Amino acid sequence: MIARIFRPAKTAMQSGKARARDWVLEFAPASARTPDPLMGWTLTDDTSGQVRLTFESRDEAVAYAQKLGLAFQVTEPKAPKRILKAYADNFSPDRKQPWTH
Repeated sequence: MIARIFRPAKTAMQSGKARARDWVLEFAPASARTPDPLMGWTLTDDTSGQVRLTFESRDEAVAYAQKLGLAFQVTEPKAPKRILKAYADNFSPDRKQPWTH
């Protein structure tokens, strides 16, 4: 069972970064999910997929995994691509597309 340690991305629904600051430890699925023949829901025998632990720092999550003897994989977060825009750019004389309503 391999644990995955990562920092989740910012949600697309809000502009805040409230849940994107913590580090998360999740377990990779040990077996594939199978569909239930009666209802069509997916079934699994692995209950470790329901465990999701949050830590304030990467080092705390790594220390926890090492303390329990878990095999883990750390995924570093990617830096967000920033596009700086100003309202005045809409009226710039060297604008590539004409501004119209």
